[in-house]
Amino acid sequence: MAYELLVALHVTDDAGYQRYRDAMAPLLAARGGGFRYDFAVAKTLQSASDHPINRVFAIWFASKAEKEAFYADPAYLAIKAKHFAPSVAGRTVIAAYER
Repeated sequence: MAYELLVALHVTDDAGYQRYRDAMAPLLAARGGGFRYDFAVAKTLQSASDHPINRVFAIWFASKAEKEAFYADPAYLAIKAKHFAPSVAGRTVIAAYER
């Protein structure tokens, strides 16, 4: 059963965030995952997050174990440090669920 996260971000550098997505996509695909939805948000009407939200996406993995392995992968962590950290000021997992 697939495992999915619905995530909201405050992206502060669109080009840097795109470099992150480009670099991590092959690792995600290698673990049998991908993106189902990806939205640039112009206006947030209600939020429980402590940061603005301008990007929302659904990311899926083959299983919860694959999700955990992906986020712990040293290659992913290096990509995250190089591209995600300087381009994203806030991250909120809105939901995590099996599909």
